[in-house]
Amino acid sequence: MWRLSPRITRNITSSVSALFSHVTSSPYCGKQYLNTCCEHTNMRNLLDQAIPGDFLKWGSLGFCRTSRFATGFTPLQPKPLDSIIDIERAKKLSPDDLISIWDDYHIGRGNISASMKSKLYGLLEQRAAQCRYFVIPLWRGSGYTTMFSQVQMPHMIFTGLEDYKARGTQAAPYFTVSYYTEFTESKDLVLIRGDIVFTSKLSDSEAKWLLENTQSFYLNDNRYKLVERFNKETHEFEFKDVLQALEMPVL
Repeated sequence: MWRLSPRITRNITSSVSALFSHVTSSPYCGKQYLNTCCEHTNMRNLLDQAIPGDFLKWGSLGFCRTSRFATGFTPLQPKPLDSIIDIERAKKLSPDDLISIWDDYHIGRGNISASMKSKLYGLLEQRAAQCRYFVIPLWRGSGYTTMFSQVQMPHMIFTGLEDYKARGTQAAPYFTVSYYTEFTESKDLVLIRGDIVFTSKLSDSEAKWLLENTQSFYLNDNRYKLVERFNKETHEFEFKDVLQALEMPVL
């Protein structure tokens, strides 16, 4: 199945600087006011209000890391892969070496790196086209914060459900994910990069957990039934089923 790629230990340090040429640490990101992410007690009521009537307009936002809050934002397209790595050099690498360099490069830079096989990406893309939205609990201390996700391949975006309930399409993303498909045919590989937009809202480990588990709800047949129910049979959806799937206590 899919996986977050493990770091492969190899002596390829010199390759990293050559492959990741003309790279800046993060692109420009617009600013937007955010409320504090809250825990939720009445999930049914929140879900009924949170299901979007129109497609979210987050996909054009630029990606960056910041803990500042401000009003207003300026849309910006995400970074293309050729602004992150030297694609011509990457073409000469084996899939394992490319994954290793991709992971090594993103360590300590405030990004989440991952990869998946082309077939799994195709399944994720197919299912996301039918079911774009989902909710997933993020465990913190003795309770959980509920995150609201939109999957519009090749992007995945997360914000707090409470923020989306209050602001709708104006809610700012906490965490954005981009899927790069340039090597699907030549290497059977899709590179994945996650950017935490607001570090005060989400830690690196939480973002990694969100990416892993959200993908699992789209790629695992049993879990995907919950995604379908949320999108197509909302009033039949029970949030406790998500908690049970993740082996979290039902509060």
